[in-house]
Amino acid sequence: MNAILKKLSGGNRTSLGRTNQVVAQILSSPSQFPSLIDGLLSGDAVIRMRAADAIEKITVTRPDVLAPYKAKILKLAARETQIEVRWHFALLLPRFSLSARERALAIDILFDYLGDRSSIVKTHAIEGLARLALKHPKLKSQILPVLAELTEIGTAAMRARGRKLLPLLNRPSPTA
Repeated sequence: MNAILKKLSGGNRTSLGRTNQVVAQILSSPSQFPSLIDGLLSGDAVIRMRAADAIEKITVTRPDVLAPYKAKILKLAARETQIEVRWHFALLLPRFSLSARERALAIDILFDYLGDRSSIVKTHAIEGLARLALKHPKLKSQILPVLAELTEIGTAAMRARGRKLLPLLNRPSPTA
């Protein structure tokens, strides 16, 4: 196991361990980022969760480091069952530059996540769908009705997130 993954190991899925330390390390040395991708493939659920968390945090400011792993992340996101990893994937998918086919796959994945038993996964799936629609305004007609419905009938977290996202999606699209 490499040094990055060792730092992510130990404890349980209710703690972040040294994830924030790993984030800072990789932000200062992005060449180590592939270690986190390896972590997503770990047999250890704690390492997978923390690797996904670190990737999500890093790519808020450095989405470029994620780009080479688009196909792998899409494939992993489609088959992932671990709740703590799914909620991070839901936020990662809109950060990619997606072809029409890849975008359709990402939307399918996020709609699948809306059926998850975890309220956090569902809430992040709403966020992911809204972020895709913001990047691709033609998706608004497909996503707005779902978002509006979940803002009315979803869990408290889903309703709160929906109330923040609906005004963003209801803004007129900038003209080209």
